[in-house]
Amino acid sequence: MREMTYAEAIREALSEEMRRDESVFFIGEDIGVYGGAFGVSKGMLAEFGPKRVRDTPISETAIVGCGVGAAMAGLRPVVEIMFSDFVAVAMDQIVNQAAKARFQFGGQFSVPLVIRTPSGSGTGAAEQHSQSLEAWFVHTPGIKVAVPSTPADAKGLLISAIRDPNPVLFLEQKLLYRTKGEVPEGDYTVPFGQAAVRREGRDVAVITYGRMVARCLEAAQAAAAEGIEAEVLDLRTLAPMDREAIIRTVKKCGRVLIVHEACRTGGVGGEIAATIADSEAFFWLDAPVRRLCGEDTPIPYNRNLEDSIVPRVPGITEEILRLARREASWPRA
Repeated sequence: MREMTYAEAIREALSEEMRRDESVFFIGEDIGVYGGAFGVSKGMLAEFGPKRVRDTPISETAIVGCGVGAAMAGLRPVVEIMFSDFVAVAMDQIVNQAAKARFQFGGQFSVPLVIRTPSGSGTGAAEQHSQSLEAWFVHTPGIKVAVPSTPADAKGLLISAIRDPNPVLFLEQKLLYRTKGEVPEGDYTVPFGQAAVRREGRDVAVITYGRMVARCLEAAQAAAAEGIEAEVLDLRTLAPMDREAIIRTVKKCGRVLIVHEACRTGGVGGEIAATIADSEAFFWLDAPVRRLCGEDTPIPYNRNLEDSIVPRVPGITEEILRLARREASWPRA
């Protein structure tokens, strides 16, 4: 297969869908002439013109509100919010309108809206441009949440999102934009609610998503040098979440480490742990479920501090080894 960057895969998916379906259009701040804050939409204005690649004023409320209305009127808008932190400005449009319109009107309307937005830390953009807020929307019925970790998934999941009749929050971790990977030729989709085993293992199940997938794979490789085989499960979508895949990997390995960049308290990791506790997988556990997450703190501007508050490869490796060596076993009476 050919190789391309994560950003290129997103651009290709969006461009292919706009060529295929004239109801698809793209709106957001600086997406036209400038090509997007992270260069994702470079060249799209020249191909599709200003009616379908629309630069907007700096008003997330208006941008998302326009998208919701257009979707209810039969179009398929793709909205770009420059940083995921700015979805806070449009929470009413997303949570109270987009997520509820289909339910509220008894299925008379669907809302085929995609909100694409760069997420997470690692660029030195400080506390208001670096958050991981996926748990807000996993908690909101009516919204699907995708967090691709590879270029192939970025393209396949985005095509699925654009074709879906429901609103989708599509989170793109900023540090992934320049990463490269193999991407299939031609039209293909990645289904929502279907996790991927990125590495087979038997000793510890590592459940993760987004940019932490690459770090967990690196940590699993380091653990393998110590004789410990960790299985890495990439959730790919958080709503719907592939609970069956979670249960399978837990029953296979018996020890579980959940890793995500977002804050620990109220994070998606707690829901994953609850899924395990509420299922038959609980009886297969040989140790308590462990979570390795971002610190409960705003993101610092200082690069060293910023890096220190999210899971890193050495820390993930250490947790895998501790679990496998029974250093984190059930307490004994």
